[in-house]
Amino acid sequence: MYCKKNIRIMYTIAMLQGMIFYAPIATLYRQAAGINILQITVIESISFICQILLEVPWGIAADKIGYKKTMVINCTFYFISKIIFWQASGFSGFLLERILLGFVCAGLSGCDESILYLSSDTGKSQKVFTMYFNLSTFGLVVAAFVYSVFIRDNYRLAGFLTVISYGLAAILTFGLKELSHEKISREPNTSFTQFIRGITSNKGHLLLLTAIAFLSQTHQTITVFLSQLQYLHSGISPQYMGIIYVGINLIGFLGLYSFRLSKWLGEHKIIILIYGMSALSCGVLVFSINPILSVFCIVLLRISFNLLSPLSSELQNREITVSNRATALSYNSMFINSIMTAINLIFGRIAKENLSLALAFGMLLCILGGVLFHLWFLRRLV
Repeated sequence: MYCKKNIRIMYTIAMLQGMIFYAPIATLYRQAAGINILQITVIESISFICQILLEVPWGIAADKIGYKKTMVINCTFYFISKIIFWQASGFSGFLLERILLGFVCAGLSGCDESILYLSSDTGKSQKVFTMYFNLSTFGLVVAAFVYSVFIRDNYRLAGFLTVISYGLAAILTFGLKELSHEKISREPNTSFTQFIRGITSNKGHLLLLTAIAFLSQTHQTITVFLSQLQYLHSGISPQYMGIIYVGINLIGFLGLYSFRLSKWLGEHKIIILIYGMSALSCGVLVFSINPILSVFCIVLLRISFNLLSPLSSELQNREITVSNRATALSYNSMFINSIMTAINLIFGRIAKENLSLALAFGMLLCILGGVLFHLWFLRRLV
């Protein structure tokens, strides 16, 4: 059911919700508001657990009440969470904001992709996903630029501008067109037990989800957290990290070529290339103390993830043959997030002892992810 209006609205929402004006100083913002690094990590873990626990219930709810209503509810609460963040002071305030964020992320997970997939013309969904993810990055780049040039040390102003952006995104959800379940159904609704049996018995599908989790968490941990330690190790001053942050996000727009590369090389080759580039980047970082080479490897890892994101969404949606699509995607997300949580704990433990070993662990995950994807591809040919 092709719906250009839905796609336009979702694109705009992605850009607005990408405009997190405090992103370049997210940790400093929290510290200035009275919480330390340990408290930040505890709050993040609680939020992630909330999201995992609520993934499937929210997926089922989305299939019952409709994707538009689910977007309206969650984007409204997203807006409220940013108000709380803007005014938060101390552990309890930021904990409340992050618990609400876990609720929202679980609700949006699968719902936004379902709307895009079902609103796209046949064979065009990967292209739509690519634009959707990159518009979010564009919003982040714009916000980072505004922060660097105009906001600077006014942390609370950065929080307030983020509230405005998310408020506009919430308003836009009311313009979405609901998708009829009768028109999109290909099979009868599937029960809880059938879903559980389906996702656990389909070993090939689990290979795909595990491969996605391995690269996703490697990218998240290294580009967001370990990269700063690597920069310091390479002699890069913190004053230049904001500029590097903007530059990496700009270069990440090369992910727009995901659709074209998939058509040119084929899905199998492009994903093997993505995992190979990621493993190479991590491997070089293990031994490199050269600042230019360090930044280049982080950039390469970011490009690899941006190329994978729309393609992984396409592959997951393509394998769904039941009508309750959001529920199926929620099961996928719950499985992926559970693996990512475990990997994150391992990354943190290793990085605390030795940065190079943590980067080597990332290289191992990328290699294993590529192998798992290859095995998944071979099972499809049988």
